[in-house]
Amino acid sequence: MSDERGMAMTRHMMRVLSTVVGFGFALGLVGCDYWPPALQAEIEQLRSEAQTLTMEKTQLQAQITDLSQSKQELQGQLDELSRISREKTGMITSLQNQLDATRARALKAMAPKTPPHKNQAKPTGRTATKLPAKRTPKTPTGKHQAPKTIGVR
Repeated sequence: MSDERGMAMTRHMMRVLSTVVGFGFALGLVGCDYWPPALQAEIEQLRSEAQTLTMEKTQLQAQITDLSQSKQELQGQLDELSRISREKTGMITSLQNQLDATRARALKAMAPKTPPHKNQAKPTGRTATKLPAKRTPKTPTGKHQAPKTIGVR
């Protein structure tokens, strides 16, 4: 019987021990309401810092959104200005070519004509030769001719 008594006692001790461990585990899950004052102050400080950082993060995200929109708008303006610049460059090149052609025609028109020689025979009515028709210089294809009334300064 002493063996039975020892076994019963061991079982009783195991039940008590498991009950204590169970309560300890339950208290661990529930938590303790007592916190030392220094720990409470540190927890509050960390909470306020976390809240401040969250607000700053929200503000920075709003700024990033605004800056992204501004960047997109400016990129659109840059693309538009680049397109206009290319168009204007083409127009300037075309106008320079027209100006060069007009200057060349003006210089040709202003060139001194060779005076007739004194020994040259005057044509008579019967043998009069026809002078060739005056030809206008052709401009390259795709170029506009300037009006003929433009003079050179």
